[in-house]
Amino acid sequence: MSEKDAEQVGRYKRVLLKLSGESFCRGGESGIAMAEVAVISEQIKRVVESGVELAIVCGGGNILRGKDFSALSAAINPSTAHYMGMLATVINGLALQDALEKVGVPTRLQTAIRMEGVAEPFIRRRCVRHLEKGRVVILAAGTGSPFVTTDTAAALRAREIEADVVLKGTKVDGVYADDPVKNPHAVRYSQISFQDVLKQNLQVMDAQAIHHCMEHEIPIVVFNYAKEGNVERVIAGEQIGTRVLPEAELSTGPS
Repeated sequence: MSEKDAEQVGRYKRVLLKLSGESFCRGGESGIAMAEVAVISEQIKRVVESGVELAIVCGGGNILRGKDFSALSAAINPSTAHYMGMLATVINGLALQDALEKVGVPTRLQTAIRMEGVAEPFIRRRCVRHLEKGRVVILAAGTGSPFVTTDTAAALRAREIEADVVLKGTKVDGVYADDPVKNPHAVRYSQISFQDVLKQNLQVMDAQAIHHCMEHEIPIVVFNYAKEGNVERVIAGEQIGTRVLPEAELSTGPS
């Protein structure tokens, strides 16, 4: 896609979208609710039709979160629990792949753990080629190694595929100075530096993911994916959610 085309379809040309496991189920529930997945799929369809190259990293907490599961029983080795969590992300990836293909979006599922019966292995050059051909690439199984979060996997994959931005889709509308559920007066940032996120210990993504994005100057946008049209709006560069940027790129004025 030419620079002119990129300007026409929005601010970002190649995007890494991180979807948490909770986006695959109804609020307060677990498992997979295909009605919720269908809502995301319709937004993704419109994004792809605009010409944006989109890769998606899935979480798996709606099924099993390795760190939490290992803490429940001494019978489960922590490494085993993390591998189980990685497999949960593959289940989500398969659900998202079918939902996208049902609305006509060409899709490939790639996994960091080899399982050729259900998905391609993650190969960077192949992933980039799929993106260039207009296919959505769903990246599952994290990095393939235990003790690495899917947030960090998203940051690493964004660097590998040279994404313009990491979009963190959540059920809140950005980054707050305090928990907005516990403190209704908590201030929401429209922008904040990587350094301040780390200094204030804000729960944007885990610290390792923040460090990766900061080191390679990959901006992060935290936004509410559940609000209709927000995925397209944030990719088009509209000022929604919270932008996490290098300190030198922060605009002047109130945050």
